Amino acid sequence: MPLPATQPPKHLQRLLAILALALASGLPAARAQAAKLPAPGAAAIDTARYAVDTYRDETIACLAELVRFNTVANPNIPLEQNPQHIGFKRYLKAKAERLGFDFADYGAVVVIGTGNSTERLGIIAHGDVQPVDAAKWARSPFELDAVSEPGRLLARGAEDDKGPIATALYGMKAIKDRKLALRKRLELYIYMAEESDWAPLERFVASHSLPKLNITLDAEYPVVVAEKGYGAVKLTVPPQPAPANGQPVISRFGGGFFASQIPEDASATISHATPALEDQIRRRAAGQTGMHYQFTREDDQLLIKAHGVSTHSSKPEFGINAISMLADALDVTNWPPTTAGMLVTFLNGMVGTGYLAEKFGAIAYSDSFMGPMTFAPTVITDSPAGLSLNINLRRPQGKSSSQLSEEIQSALKQWQSRHVSLDKIALVIGDPWIAQEVPQADVLLGIFSHFTGAPDPKAKAIGGSTNSRLFPHAISFGPGMPGEVYTGHSEHEFITTKQLLLNLQMYTAAFVELAK
Repeated sequence: MPLPATQPPKHLQRLLAILALALASGLPAARAQAAKLPAPGAAAIDTARYAVDTYRDETIACLAELVRFNTVANPNIPLEQNPQHIGFKRYLKAKAERLGFDFADYGAVVVIGTGNSTERLGIIAHGDVQPVDAAKWARSPFELDAVSEPGRLLARGAEDDKGPIATALYGMKAIKDRKLALRKRLELYIYMAEESDWAPLERFVASHSLPKLNITLDAEYPVVVAEKGYGAVKLTVPPQPAPANGQPVISRFGGGFFASQIPEDASATISHATPALEDQIRRRAAGQTGMHYQFTREDDQLLIKAHGVSTHSSKPEFGINAISMLADALDVTNWPPTTAGMLVTFLNGMVGTGYLAEKFGAIAYSDSFMGPMTFAPTVITDSPAGLSLNINLRRPQGKSSSQLSEEIQSALKQWQSRHVSLDKIALVIGDPWIAQEVPQADVLLGIFSHFTGAPDPKAKAIGGSTNSRLFPHAISFGPGMPGEVYTGHSEHEFITTKQLLLNLQMYTAAFVELAK
């Protein structure tokens, strides 16, 4: 269970105290405190340098092989029977054997290891990826593209999470080459359904002996010690009768691709649209920043396509939500209560163009360490039952799940009392998480500081959920850099060559320091 906001764990208390001292005393004090972080030893630095000097090209080539497999979950094929997943694991087994590692296949999880010690360091990653719209890519998203944008390696999984797998493999290889006498065995755990279904991994961790110390390569630097809870508000606007008087109505509205992606595409159809109405919509859309619109007329139908910027739903600030923005562009009149018209009315009245739930009753809140709850529409689906909306939320500590649930239900009840009844209302409210007893945090902060030059790196919280929650004493270490746009889950996923090689160095050093 998450700790109360006033009681962060001891390692966070120390880090927050450092921040307070820095604010009180200025940069020199902050640097003095930062100097207390343990610097990586000579063996770690030397092996990290060896890894990047020796295995630069091999790491990139390995990534190219990993991304060839379309490891998106297929709802019609069980994971263990999916040919792409089978091929991916077969490649990993052959790769492990060539590198001199042992390999174990547990179905949804594979473990690649080196060393004979009974003490172990766990390295956690995932081999599955999110869905992808191939039409949006210069080349196939399942082909490593190093040409279209020089300096960048584009592919689905390049950052999330096949790049980290490639760097982990060659970090382990560099350590093996150097014949370092480590106290802990290294074990790379690769889960094959992180993006779609955590149940198989939950069963695995419940039935297997796990390393007592773990790092996850699926988030951000410098070190992630807390994660918001994943959640969703799901609802359906049931079919509504269309007025028969020929007045302008929204006859269709849709958008989004999958639940954990901020949508970059949305569309609407306005029936019986007048030129004056079209002009109003165009002018309102023109006042938005970062959006692109296409207007097409077919008889008295006005078709509008909206294009924003997709991003991971845990980071809505890095995207431009096409669903929210298109609804806002249509907010030029009181639309008749068609099914689509009611959904647009709901979006404008309850969500707006922000992502902090400011308009959704009293549900908005924030935590001093974990940040604010984010709240963003991600997918609309059309069916005979009506138009269904998924709103993704990422909640920090500070409110109980029962309080948040009651506030959401209250806000929905108030809206329905003024408009129409909604169907199939469902809430998913996951718990926020804070790591407990993670002595590796300072070691990793010291490694990050050494290799990046950052004078005062601090542990942080993120909006995403990683498998750190399921492994003992686990925290995340990369691969995304602080302040940089995270491209996983977007239609423009990449990792720079520079970052891939920096990760190779930092991961190699981390393995040495934590296993020595």
